[in-house]
Amino acid sequence: MADRVYPAAKPNPPPGAAGNSNGAQASSFPAPKSQMYQRPIYRPQAPAKRQRGRSCRCSLCCCFCWALVVVILLAFVAAVCGGVFYLLYRPQRPSFSVSSVRLASLNLTSSATAPVLSDAITLTVTARNPNKKMVYLYDDLTLLVATAANAVPLGSATVPGFAHAAGNTTVLTATVSASAVGVDPSGASSDIKRSGGGSFSVVVDADTSAGVRVGGLKTKKIGIQVHCEGIKLTAPPPPPPAPKRAKGKNSTAALAPAPAPSAADATPAKTATVSTAAHSCKVRVRVKIWKWTF
Repeated sequence: MADRVYPAAKPNPPPGAAGNSNGAQASSFPAPKSQMYQRPIYRPQAPAKRQRGRSCRCSLCCCFCWALVVVILLAFVAAVCGGVFYLLYRPQRPSFSVSSVRLASLNLTSSATAPVLSDAITLTVTARNPNKKMVYLYDDLTLLVATAANAVPLGSATVPGFAHAAGNTTVLTATVSASAVGVDPSGASSDIKRSGGGSFSVVVDADTSAGVRVGGLKTKKIGIQVHCEGIKLTAPPPPPPAPKRAKGKNSTAALAPAPAPSAADATPAKTATVSTAAHSCKVRVRVKIWKWTF
């Protein structure tokens, strides 16, 4: 039996198209909305923001670089000026030393709760200016003396300021005293020897401000602290005993002279003298920045 052949199926026309009587395809107008072309909206805001951010960063980098260059140049100029100044003048710090110290009087009450101290100490301080072309201008110096162990205050004194010429040596003399000052009972009893012949160590501090004058140029004054330690004071000897009263033939009281001390018992005056070389002081510059002092 022969196979039956079927005619090929015609493709369906696209939507909206229909065949006319002549076989030509006709399209409907206007086209459906689903087939209309819509142009996308162009929005250039995002690229503009990126470009602005880059420009800001570039300007900040340029400003930072210029500021860094200026700082480096200023530091270089300051270093050059400092080197030239050092080569021309060879600046050196002033030196201080305690050449002599004497405890003239000392009285400490024996109260166990609130002892009272009265004393008088004579100090001789030697100041030297080792520079050849620089003059130091000092304000008033405040001298403070205290015990080395527990920092019991022994008094203070003020020395007037002066101009310290180049290569000059100036000797300053002051009397540091305390009058009926309450002290710590534990520290005073262990630090201060009240009997004759007893010695104890003290420290001497001097606070002042000093400037430098080179020719007609003056610098601003800065704080200077001088610290001296290793100084020993010897308490003055006790007063001699009162003469004894003796009865004479007429039963009248007569003053008998005190016995003269023998050569073995004779002691020199209790005056503590220290050498300059052994008791030189340390000089420290105190720089104040805003609220802090270094």
